[in-house]
Amino acid sequence: MTHTHNKKRKASASKLTGSLLPLAAIMASLLGYSQISHAADAPIHAIGIENQYADVISQIGGKYVEVTSIVSDPNTDPHTFEASPGIARKIASATLIVENGAGYDDWADKLIAASPNAERKVINVHTLLKLPKNTENPHLWYDPKTMPAVADAIAAQLAEALPAHAAEFNQNAASFRQSMEPVDAAIQAFKKDFPDTPVAVTEPVGDYLLQAAGAKILTPKTLEYGIMNDVDPAPQLVSEQNALLTGKKVRTFIYNQQVTDPITEHFLSLARKNNIPVVGVYETMPEPGYNYQSWMLAEVKALRKALTDKASTESLIAGK
Repeated sequence: MTHTHNKKRKASASKLTGSLLPLAAIMASLLGYSQISHAADAPIHAIGIENQYADVISQIGGKYVEVTSIVSDPNTDPHTFEASPGIARKIASATLIVENGAGYDDWADKLIAASPNAERKVINVHTLLKLPKNTENPHLWYDPKTMPAVADAIAAQLAEALPAHAAEFNQNAASFRQSMEPVDAAIQAFKKDFPDTPVAVTEPVGDYLLQAAGAKILTPKTLEYGIMNDVDPAPQLVSEQNALLTGKKVRTFIYNQQVTDPITEHFLSLARKNNIPVVGVYETMPEPGYNYQSWMLAEVKALRKALTDKASTESLIAGK
């Protein structure tokens, strides 16, 4: 099958900076931007580059933070996100920023560097987790171990900025960890009830969650990572994926709803035709109606539904 690019397809996670608006012009607009000093009685201006991180900042900081998310639309492709002067100004004024790292949002680093602020703290999740520099899969939020660590790091930074409220931030982080227990329990229950479940995927968006749940990803790694990095898959790889679906060798098909192209849509069509349940996954937290915990729980429930009821959950967004 010939793979024809369309505008929905994303740039490689390793080539993100090439897809942006000229950052030099944006950086120039920041020269002379005054550093923002934090008044003791004012909320901390915080940014979660992706909205799932902004959500956790809000949960930990409560009324003491004013949170903005930069990448938040589940109908758009975050890999081809284009920074604007307005976004650059928001970043310049922030004193706490949480970014994913691992090549996913490198454009943010350039904007942060363009507006130095001695008071600003940046949490790079990839660095926080002490993952290898060459980590291939940047979709770190699907790993159930990620966000509790992020919540603790946010609490620590907020406690440093507002020590009078440190106990509250630490309690919020503890509550966050507790609120993740149903997610962890659902993952472990799936792993116990459906060991080594064979699945196919379009790209590695949900792979960390699938691995935690004990699923066996049969899609060729070269195919899923090639699709992620906008590389046309070899015909042999497409044939292998086709065979997984037409031969019903997998029990569910994990489909990135947020970033699609003709080849992923072809696989989706095959899954539907062969009555293989489809589970949609996302690059940013679906809104409205979810926080991070309920989003992850919904994904695990969708996996269980696919196996118990042989039913698809192609979208987590109402009406889609």
